[in-house]
Amino acid sequence: MFRPPRGGSPVRATLAAGAAAVALALSGCAGAGAVGGGEGEQIVVAIVSNPQMQDAISLQDVFRAAHPGVDVRFVSLPENEARAKITASVATGGGEFDVVMISNYETPMWAENGWIENLQPYIDATEGYDADDFVPSVREALSYEDDMYSVPFYGESSFLAYRADLFEEAGLEMPERPTWDDVRELAGELNDPAQDFSGICLRGLAGWGEVMAPMSTAINTFGGGWFDEDWNATLDTPESREAIETYIDTVQSFGQPGAATSGFGDCLTRFAQGQSAMWYDATSMVSTVEDPASSTVAGKVGYAPAPVADTESAGWLYSWSLAIPSTSEHKDAAWDFVSWMTNKEYIELVGEEIGWERVPPGSRLSTYEIPEYAEVSQAYADATLDSMNGATQDSAMTHPVPYPGIQFVGIPEFQDLGTRVGQQMSAAIAGQVPVDEAIAQSQRYADTVAETYRAQEEQ
Repeated sequence: MFRPPRGGSPVRATLAAGAAAVALALSGCAGAGAVGGGEGEQIVVAIVSNPQMQDAISLQDVFRAAHPGVDVRFVSLPENEARAKITASVATGGGEFDVVMISNYETPMWAENGWIENLQPYIDATEGYDADDFVPSVREALSYEDDMYSVPFYGESSFLAYRADLFEEAGLEMPERPTWDDVRELAGELNDPAQDFSGICLRGLAGWGEVMAPMSTAINTFGGGWFDEDWNATLDTPESREAIETYIDTVQSFGQPGAATSGFGDCLTRFAQGQSAMWYDATSMVSTVEDPASSTVAGKVGYAPAPVADTESAGWLYSWSLAIPSTSEHKDAAWDFVSWMTNKEYIELVGEEIGWERVPPGSRLSTYEIPEYAEVSQAYADATLDSMNGATQDSAMTHPVPYPGIQFVGIPEFQDLGTRVGQQMSAAIAGQVPVDEAIAQSQRYADTVAETYRAQEEQ
């Protein structure tokens, strides 16, 4: 469905200038979460502090044993902060990092800009690395002009997790393909605020990669969107408005307390500790939800496709991946680390040392053929792969759009735009601004961006 605009991005310089301002604001936190030790060629790795990444840090003795000449130091930050810090550094050529954790949003744009290294020569020269084993949709999303510029640590779509045991006790049944109306009805049945138990957990934290990820899939499936094919902003159309109102009312009526400050991590903790009946979010949740060491609901959860309205499916496609900034002076050592953390042997290492439930999902097809992983992932393996394979604009949207992406808009301006709109939606969830006002302001933000692209189309 994506129809690319003529010419390149008109505001690359705007992104770099904005990143420079962020770099100044964040310069004091460059060492946050740093770990490491030993002597040798030092590389600095910037990652998001999600559970799977913390597992990688805990396994660094294994990497050091194999690469004694490489000393790895980590900068591990919460998602929103990590995005800002990494973007600021890479866009301005700051050179602080040798490896950065990015996604399929940044990869093609940063590759085109020359900000990150082409990893294909490294991949081709690394025996047994087997890039053909990557999930095809993820491999394609992390490529530019048929070469990979970042490689996946894990891949994900989105689906609806629900407490199968509680559904059975209450005589409720999850539909094979639930709608948002189904979700609201089921959430209302199981919501029990007096017991600090919510019918559903949904992200409300401001951020284009936080609240706007699941909310954007709702907007898409209701027939709305960020922009139409002619670059008209469409966040205030009846379809988009219905989706936004539905999402906000659902989390306000049946969601967790303090939803406006809940991101992926907060919902993960709440659902894994048995405080919510349902949770619509990233398929990567399974690494924690199904781990008995960190979850009280392991083995009690069912998984259904992302809720829909007017489309066949609604799930997103996303990958946390590793890239090497072009400014790195230690590219070979950086690749030693990147290839170690994304190869087949790493999957086996996590399974054997930490637990098969903790294996990073959705990156390699061979992961699902490992007998031990197949056994622990029976409840969610097919649901994960089905969600990822079905995450296309054709199935998740009702009309063509002029940009790549499902839960994001694949243009440089979206980091700022998505953040601003996310702030409006989070404020509406908190009851700080009326929903109508949040939508109107978001529309104005989007229209400002759209004007640039409409002008480009007219040239």
